[in-house]
Amino acid sequence: MDWEVNNKKEYMMKKRGIKTFLYVLLIFCVGTGYAFSEEVEKVPVKGTVTMIDLGAKKCIPCKMMAPILEKMEKDYKGKAAIIFIDVWENRDQAKRFGIRAIPTQIFFDKEGKEVYRHVGFMNENAIIEQLKKMGVKS
Repeated sequence: MDWEVNNKKEYMMKKRGIKTFLYVLLIFCVGTGYAFSEEVEKVPVKGTVTMIDLGAKKCIPCKMMAPILEKMEKDYKGKAAIIFIDVWENRDQAKRFGIRAIPTQIFFDKEGKEVYRHVGFMNENAIIEQLKKMGVKS
Protein backbone atom coordinates (compact mmCIF):
# COMPACT_ATOMS: atom_id res chain seq x y z
CA MET A 1 0.00 0.00 0.00
CA ASP A 2 2.80 2.47 0.90
CA TRP A 3 4.42 1.82 -2.49
CA GLU A 4 1.17 2.72 -4.29
CA VAL A 5 0.73 5.91 -2.26
CA ASN A 6 4.31 7.03 -2.95
CA ASN A 7 3.93 6.32 -6.67
CA LYS A 8 0.66 8.26 -6.80
CA LYS A 9 2.32 11.20 -5.03
CA GLU A 10 5.26 11.09 -7.44
CA TYR A 11 2.90 10.81 -10.39
CA MET A 12 0.90 13.84 -9.23
CA MET A 13 4.07 15.87 -8.60
CA LYS A 14 5.39 15.04 -12.08
CA LYS A 15 2.01 15.84 -13.63
CA ARG A 16 1.96 19.22 -11.86
CA GLY A 17 5.54 19.84 -12.95
CA ILE A 18 4.67 19.18 -16.58
CA LYS A 19 1.61 21.43 -16.37
CA THR A 20 3.72 24.19 -14.82
CA PHE A 21 6.38 23.79 -17.51
CA LEU A 22 3.78 23.98 -20.29
CA TYR A 23 2.21 27.06 -18.69
CA VAL A 24 5.60 28.79 -18.47
CA LEU A 25 6.31 27.77 -22.05
CA LEU A 26 3.03 29.36 -23.14
CA ILE A 27 3.70 32.54 -21.16
CA PHE A 28 7.18 33.07 -22.59
CA CYS A 29 6.49 32.23 -26.26
CA VAL A 30 7.31 35.14 -28.81
CA GLY A 31 8.97 36.06 -32.14
CA THR A 32 11.75 36.35 -34.62
CA GLY A 33 14.99 37.24 -32.84
CA TYR A 34 16.25 40.62 -34.00
CA ALA A 35 17.42 42.15 -30.73
CA PHE A 36 20.58 40.61 -29.34
CA SER A 37 21.21 40.47 -25.61
CA GLU A 38 23.76 43.32 -25.65
CA GLU A 39 21.30 45.55 -27.53
CA VAL A 40 18.13 45.06 -25.47
CA GLU A 41 19.26 47.54 -22.83
CA LYS A 42 19.03 50.26 -25.50
CA VAL A 43 15.31 49.57 -26.01
CA PRO A 44 13.25 51.70 -26.38
CA VAL A 45 15.38 53.71 -28.82
CA LYS A 46 15.67 57.30 -27.59
CA GLY A 47 14.53 59.96 -30.05
CA THR A 48 12.60 57.42 -32.15
CA VAL A 49 9.14 55.91 -31.96
CA THR A 50 9.78 52.29 -31.01
CA MET A 51 7.66 49.17 -31.31
CA ILE A 52 8.94 46.08 -29.58
CA ASP A 53 7.50 42.63 -30.03
CA LEU A 54 8.34 40.29 -27.15
CA GLY A 55 7.98 36.61 -27.85
CA ALA A 56 9.89 33.47 -28.82
CA LYS A 57 11.12 31.99 -32.09
CA LYS A 58 9.15 28.77 -31.58
CA CYS A 59 5.83 30.31 -30.52
CA ILE A 60 3.15 29.78 -33.22
CA PRO A 61 1.60 33.30 -33.11
CA CYS A 62 5.14 34.70 -32.95
CA LYS A 63 6.12 32.74 -36.07
CA MET A 64 3.06 34.20 -37.79
CA MET A 65 4.23 37.69 -36.87
CA ALA A 66 7.85 37.19 -38.03
CA PRO A 67 7.27 38.08 -41.72
CA ILE A 68 5.14 41.08 -40.70
CA LEU A 69 7.90 42.37 -38.42
CA GLU A 70 10.53 41.86 -41.12
CA LYS A 71 8.42 43.86 -43.59
CA MET A 72 7.65 46.57 -41.03
CA GLU A 73 11.33 46.86 -40.12
CA LYS A 74 12.15 47.57 -43.80
CA ASP A 75 9.14 49.84 -44.42
CA TYR A 76 9.81 51.99 -41.35
CA LYS A 77 13.61 52.09 -41.46
CA GLY A 78 14.69 55.57 -40.39
CA LYS A 79 11.14 56.42 -39.26
CA ALA A 80 10.55 54.03 -36.35
CA ALA A 81 12.44 51.25 -34.61
CA ILE A 82 10.74 47.86 -35.00
CA ILE A 83 12.43 45.39 -32.65
CA PHE A 84 11.83 41.78 -31.71
CA ILE A 85 13.08 40.41 -28.39
CA ASP A 86 13.08 36.66 -27.81
CA VAL A 87 12.16 36.30 -24.15
CA TRP A 88 13.40 32.71 -24.09
CA GLU A 89 16.88 33.93 -24.98
CA ASN A 90 16.56 37.13 -22.91
CA ARG A 91 14.44 36.03 -19.94
CA ASP A 92 15.20 39.13 -17.91
CA GLN A 93 13.41 41.24 -20.53
CA ALA A 94 10.07 39.55 -19.82
CA LYS A 95 10.31 40.77 -16.24
CA ARG A 96 11.67 44.19 -17.28
CA PHE A 97 8.68 44.85 -19.55
CA GLY A 98 6.07 43.12 -17.35
CA ILE A 99 5.25 40.40 -19.89
CA ARG A 100 2.56 37.93 -18.83
CA ALA A 101 1.86 36.32 -22.21
CA ILE A 102 3.44 36.30 -25.64
CA PRO A 103 3.48 37.74 -28.11
CA THR A 104 3.20 41.20 -26.58
CA GLN A 105 3.77 44.39 -28.56
CA ILE A 106 4.69 47.62 -26.79
CA PHE A 107 4.80 51.01 -28.50
CA PHE A 108 6.96 53.83 -27.09
CA ASP A 109 6.99 57.50 -28.06
CA LYS A 110 10.20 59.38 -28.93
CA GLU A 111 10.85 60.10 -25.26
CA GLY A 112 10.71 56.38 -24.43
CA LYS A 113 7.34 56.53 -22.68
CA GLU A 114 5.00 53.55 -23.20
CA VAL A 115 1.99 54.66 -25.23
CA TYR A 116 0.22 51.41 -26.15
CA ARG A 117 0.42 47.69 -25.32
CA HIS A 118 -1.18 44.76 -27.13
CA VAL A 119 -1.12 41.08 -26.14
CA GLY A 120 -1.44 38.36 -28.80
CA PHE A 121 -1.05 38.28 -32.55
CA MET A 122 -1.16 41.77 -34.06
CA ASN A 123 -1.72 42.09 -37.80
CA GLU A 124 0.13 44.51 -40.07
CA ASN A 125 -2.81 46.93 -40.44
CA ALA A 126 -3.19 47.24 -36.66
CA ILE A 127 0.52 47.99 -36.30
CA ILE A 128 0.36 50.59 -39.10
CA GLU A 129 -2.67 52.24 -37.48
CA GLN A 130 -0.95 52.47 -34.11
CA LEU A 131 2.18 53.95 -35.68
CA LYS A 132 0.00 56.50 -37.55
CA LYS A 133 -1.65 57.50 -34.25
CA MET A 134 1.86 58.17 -32.99
CA GLY A 135 2.69 60.38 -35.98
CA VAL A 136 4.73 57.88 -37.98
CA LYS A 137 3.94 57.44 -41.68
CA SER A 138 5.25 54.64 -43.86
